Amino acid sequence: MPAPHPDVLGALPGISGILVTPFDGEDGIAPQLLRPVIDRAVKAGVHILTANGNTGEFYGLTTAEAERMVHAAAEMIDGRVPLIGGVGRSIHDATSLARASKKAGAAALMVHQPPDPFVAPRGVVSYVQRVAEAGDGLPLVLYLRNAGIGLEAIEKLCAIPGVAGVKWATPEPLKLAEAIRRADPKTVWVGGLAEVWAPPLTAVGARGFTSGLINVWPEHSVAIHAALAAGDYAKANALIATMSTFEELRAEEGNGTNVSVVKAALKLMGNDCGHVRPPGAWPLTERQQGMLEQRLAEWGLTGKKAA
Repeated sequence: MPAPHPDVLGALPGISGILVTPFDGEDGIAPQLLRPVIDRAVKAGVHILTANGNTGEFYGLTTAEAERMVHAAAEMIDGRVPLIGGVGRSIHDATSLARASKKAGAAALMVHQPPDPFVAPRGVVSYVQRVAEAGDGLPLVLYLRNAGIGLEAIEKLCAIPGVAGVKWATPEPLKLAEAIRRADPKTVWVGGLAEVWAPPLTAVGARGFTSGLINVWPEHSVAIHAALAAGDYAKANALIATMSTFEELRAEEGNGTNVSVVKAALKLMGNDCGHVRPPGAWPLTERQQGMLEQRLAEWGLTGKKAA
């Protein structure tokens, strides 16, 4: 088992790259297909890689598949950058996956926000406390896709021993600013809405951002991060404009093409990681595919000339 990377907390303000989960022709997971993606991201300078995030189709995997993916990712990363293991769903699934992620060599856990239709704010606090116990000392990063549980509950979540960071994935920068003000100053707040929302979230105190683009074009994500770290918002916004069509395509069909566009791009680049499981959209429509092919050609990622 690879040793966990020792500086996950130092890397949190960087880019948290969310890895896809490859599937084979029989709809089984095919972890070995991820190696070129990981090697490319590490070489480009991506700071952290995450297995079992939403770009990894976490909710489309069984818990056993998620356990296999975190072990495989740890082996392929081999300590070059920190690995974060995503955990979630039922409390027993989450705690089982927390233990498996620690055994695999993950340096931290990312706790998916419970999607249960009956979520009590104090119940979420209990949920995270139990995951922290199962993680047995691993730092926790909370993944908040909405702030509906309220700022008081978020403050209590951040006070749980072991919680080191929060991935804020809701387009409410002013509420983020207030959450940061209420929390322990040591808590690291990460922009959880990828590159396009990184500038406004950075402006109110987030550091770093999550990215699915790193599977395809990690160098561009690293350039955006460097511009924001230097306070050069004009450059960051110009770089984001270059890849905005990619993210617009991912947001179509109620975000149902989020992973589909990434996997279709990888296939066009000769790094086929298979299909997207339902309920995600697959394949892309003819219009979506044409737009994606045009962008990848413009970026020089497919060896084809742009039309």
